[in-house]
Amino acid sequence: MLNKFILAGLVASASAHIKMTSPSPFDNENLSNSPMEKDGSNFPCKNANYRNRPVKENVYAQGSTQTLEFIGSAVHAGGSCQVSITTDPNPTKNTVWKVIKSIEGGCPAKDQTGNLEGGSATGKVPYTYDFKIHDQIGAGNYTLAWTWFNKIGNREMYMNCAPISVTGSGGSQNYLDTLPDMFVANVGNGCGVPEGTDVQFPDPGQDVDQFGLKTKSALGAPTGNCKTGGTRPTSINTSATSQPTSGSSPPTSAPRPTSASSKPTSAVSKPTSAPRPTTGTASRPQPTNTNTPGGPRPTTGTPTRPRPSCSKRPGGSNSTLVPKPTRPAGDSTVSVSQDETKVPAHSPTPSTEAGPAPTPGTDGAFAPGTKCETDGWWNCVGGKAFQRCANHKWSETLTVTEGMKCTPGTGENIEMSAAQPDLSPCDIRRRRRLRRHSF
Repeated sequence: MLNKFILAGLVASASAHIKMTSPSPFDNENLSNSPMEKDGSNFPCKNANYRNRPVKENVYAQGSTQTLEFIGSAVHAGGSCQVSITTDPNPTKNTVWKVIKSIEGGCPAKDQTGNLEGGSATGKVPYTYDFKIHDQIGAGNYTLAWTWFNKIGNREMYMNCAPISVTGSGGSQNYLDTLPDMFVANVGNGCGVPEGTDVQFPDPGQDVDQFGLKTKSALGAPTGNCKTGGTRPTSINTSATSQPTSGSSPPTSAPRPTSASSKPTSAVSKPTSAPRPTTGTASRPQPTNTNTPGGPRPTTGTPTRPRPSCSKRPGGSNSTLVPKPTRPAGDSTVSVSQDETKVPAHSPTPSTEAGPAPTPGTDGAFAPGTKCETDGWWNCVGGKAFQRCANHKWSETLTVTEGMKCTPGTGENIEMSAAQPDLSPCDIRRRRRLRRHSF
């Protein structure tokens, strides 16, 4: 039976629930801190508006260690969390999520018997948690999900999502196929987490922390129609302090195996999933004009000078690029999370020491894997793509956020500004017709 102290903590307002602040989530201004609906109707990501991307981009280098941070006070005595990713830029109920980190117990708060004092909805949670961007993850754009199953209180699942970009060379998106599926429970799918339990995930993957050891008896399995688990890792990080350390630094992690030689068995219960694509590289296919509703439209004009079809513009509604909103007017900076450096609005001075001369014909791009001198430096390619120096090698080129452009050149910082839209011949003709009809 819960004591009076725990019951008092559970009375905290729903507005004080926990919300992820790092990585920066989708649609942060409208993102509520409430749990998922019990029937799973807003799974995944609480139906976030994926077009409302964060002002601070989440750009992570392969092999880097990143940090989970939260605000709120209703931590419900902690619980268990996972960090998962998908290549889907607009996740749906059929999206397959792959786990890169599991935290069993003590998340999002350690050694708590109820909620944090104060009942604040905006106060920073004094506990942070690290997760690693595996070296084997291919460079490219992903969607990250933080999921949480609270220990006490109503049986709930929390889920916040964020867009991330991974930089570096090597790796493959096929690596995700070797990782376990994300655990899903308490959303009407027949799988649940018992009251008072720090759930042990059926298949947590190879990167696991356990921070609930002061209440180790609370570690337990889920109940109901949950998929069976794979092989648990032989090394689990259990280092944790009873109080948050100065500056909310993440706990020191013991070495964890990163080998992907054995493919773990899928071990989660989730909404019906469709098989994910097995592309071998981080590049995405370019859209074509062959899938226009009703078939391709005929072109018009003389036989010698055919006019271009106006049925679709590249990068339109069927483009595979991640949808991103236009930045507010005057916003000419981007904050990169790896070093939290604010990018100045002036153009960086190109450096001849960042690497060898650009490959001819590539508009300033370095060949992926080419040696570079200064880790963390950027290379803007033609204003529409960029590379980063990581482990003294240039990464593959990544597309700049839609509606933005960078100033070509290399340097410690990269200048981003709003881009003027390119007008196709079709747009020009439409504007001319509108002007004629307006008189």
